[in-house]
Amino acid sequence: MSLVTTLAVRGLTLFGVLMAVLLLVVIALGATGFSDRMLHATISEELRGLRQSLAQTIRDPDQLEQALSLQREELIRYYHLDKPWYFRLPDMVRRVLTFDLGEARTLRSFEGSSRVSDIVRERLLNTVLLVTTASIITAILGLLIGPKLASQAGSRLDRTACLFLAFSYALPAWWMGIFLILAFSFKFNLFPTGGMYSLPPPPGGIDRLLDLLWHAALPIITLVLVSFGSWTYIVRTMVLNTAQESFVSVARAKGLPEQLIRRRYIIRVAAPPIVTNLMLGLAGSIGGAILTETVFNWPGMGRLYYDAVLAADESVIVALTFIFTLIYIIARFILEILYVILDPRIRYA
Repeated sequence: MSLVTTLAVRGLTLFGVLMAVLLLVVIALGATGFSDRMLHATISEELRGLRQSLAQTIRDPDQLEQALSLQREELIRYYHLDKPWYFRLPDMVRRVLTFDLGEARTLRSFEGSSRVSDIVRERLLNTVLLVTTASIITAILGLLIGPKLASQAGSRLDRTACLFLAFSYALPAWWMGIFLILAFSFKFNLFPTGGMYSLPPPPGGIDRLLDLLWHAALPIITLVLVSFGSWTYIVRTMVLNTAQESFVSVARAKGLPEQLIRRRYIIRVAAPPIVTNLMLGLAGSIGGAILTETVFNWPGMGRLYYDAVLAADESVIVALTFIFTLIYIIARFILEILYVILDPRIRYA
């Protein structure tokens, strides 16, 4: 089987994963009755507000109830509750698969747009600025420190660093965020407590950019501190396990330079699993960090998913699930190609 054919088969397999995930989302929303219950609750809330508004102009109770009944029927048709869930939700999935993300029912973008694509576009840029930036910084630090610790396994530096890495891994992101806010926002007044911009925000230009970076600094530091430990320890362990292989001992017995052994016999062999964790971590970062974004009041993708579930906004839930799964599939397909380049032991023939 040729390389192109094999990659095509892998691509079709990953597309099947995408379809399976969307099918599970439809079943979870529809068959459990969650979608219908939440939409009926939304309609009841809208009618409650409408009743208070109409009561100011309609004094006759019968006419008021008749107007509310007509409005209820219109809302039921608007939310497609006059159709069973297995007719309503699959059509939404079909539109999402053609990248027609549709309209959100309750959520809105910062500019007031109800288009899901506009809402996602705004939140996606915010998440890339915050979570993806933190993931890149964490990856760079791990790739620099992990191999260094592996080359000095068992030393005092290695034992001390591993203790710190375990402490970093055990830190909850929400706790670390609150602690840094108390220390650097309230105590020392170095960073803002949350949000993306000051109030009122700078008009534009370099001042607005600097204000944005100032607000992003503390949440980025939080994410780096809580994720740095696990990633660095993973890199250290992978490099250390590879350094103990027999072919590395043979290379040293031949008298090859240590730098050459580390680069060609250790780092290159350990590269595939390291790249796998790195690629999937970057792909996952686009999904946002719900707790960190909530603590720092940062409007990202994680917070958007949380808000969509609370508001029972089916269009946004299905669209975000599709986007997150698609990002994962793209990352996995890129990994399939990188494996061929990084690991000569892999053969697609």
